[in-house]
Amino acid sequence: MTTPVTASAPGEAFATRFRAGEERGARIGRVLRLLGRVREVDEDLMRELGQGFDRVDEPAAALVARMRAPGGPALRDVTAAVRAAVSGRQPRADAPQELRRFVEVVTAEPDWLDREQVEAGAAVYRRLGRTAGDVLLQLSLIGGYRFGGPTDLLVATGGLTGDTTRRRVAETQHWTVLVTEPGALLPGGPGWSATVHVRLMHAFVNHRFSHDDRWDQAHWGRPINQTDQAATLGLFSGALLVGARALGVPISRHESDAVMHLWRYVGWLLGVDEAWLFATEREQHRFSYHVLRAQDDVTPAGGELARSIVATQSTLHFRRFAAWQRVYAPRRLLSMLRMFLGRQSLRELGLPVRLPWASVAAIAANTWRHRVLARTPWGRRRLQAWSRRYRDEQLRRYFGDDVPDVGAIS
Repeated sequence: MTTPVTASAPGEAFATRFRAGEERGARIGRVLRLLGRVREVDEDLMRELGQGFDRVDEPAAALVARMRAPGGPALRDVTAAVRAAVSGRQPRADAPQELRRFVEVVTAEPDWLDREQVEAGAAVYRRLGRTAGDVLLQLSLIGGYRFGGPTDLLVATGGLTGDTTRRRVAETQHWTVLVTEPGALLPGGPGWSATVHVRLMHAFVNHRFSHDDRWDQAHWGRPINQTDQAATLGLFSGALLVGARALGVPISRHESDAVMHLWRYVGWLLGVDEAWLFATEREQHRFSYHVLRAQDDVTPAGGELARSIVATQSTLHFRRFAAWQRVYAPRRLLSMLRMFLGRQSLRELGLPVRLPWASVAAIAANTWRHRVLARTPWGRRRLQAWSRRYRDEQLRRYFGDDVPDVGAIS
């Protein structure tokens, strides 16, 4: 159901961002090179990544183009068709071909899908609680700001700067909660539906900015392209596992495989090229290392986004000790970023370098909870309760009294 990666043609031109900051990317990815057991650069994979900057999710792109054309289906028609297909009713015979194709793609299930593994991966995510939140915000989100492209698109859309910062981070957090709830990724479930919604939202952004002079397509490639989407997916799987272990949480091979399977299926639903959906952590790390080598350097957009995230920590909706929390939260974030990103990356993003005291505290707490308390049934129940409270409280801190959602399509 996905577009295969094709071989490079003679004289093929890539987006000029391709490998523009390769030496820096290789330095940042040294740990991934070790974890992925990369002995030498795979030039075939590098060429595929270069091609991927100019490829998009074609079924969703075709549907959005049809929706934007005169007489095209409305968003409510698409939503109704997807819901009907989940219930076993296919779109009407006179429905646009693009709509029927999209419904077919999102409701299909890959041969490798194991629903029990999906549930096991979601359970690992829920157990991680605050650790997952820390890694996703610090290593995955802010760490991803060290490279141009997606960061520049976010600034162009106003997605993570100024007054919208808290809301957009909240929407991402809400989506990760939805896809990791029990049974949420069954067809028609809340996580499944939210992910299909995000897929359409990406296609609308692509359609809009592919016709916008503000987007330098010759340099960056397509706005939301296959390479960037696959790279982002790895931040929720491989990067999460590396970061959680760094913070003292033991994760077994079985648990690692389950988390990878969860996000492999999420990537399938998002329209990421199936060739770049990985079953094992090692495969993901190998791929992610090559992705880093394919990237451009940091741009001003990265620093703008990173500083906005830090600043918004003092504006969250705290229920207890609010005055103290507004002072503590940004300082804790900066302290943990010191361990995950290092001095040089922090300076490149224009962030102050702090001592990593918060990481030391997190490692100590995780060692006690996951290696000592979790040895008993009572301790495991306590760990699950702590994690549940954290997930609920984080959504309340970011959304306040607003109803949580995953972003509007416009």
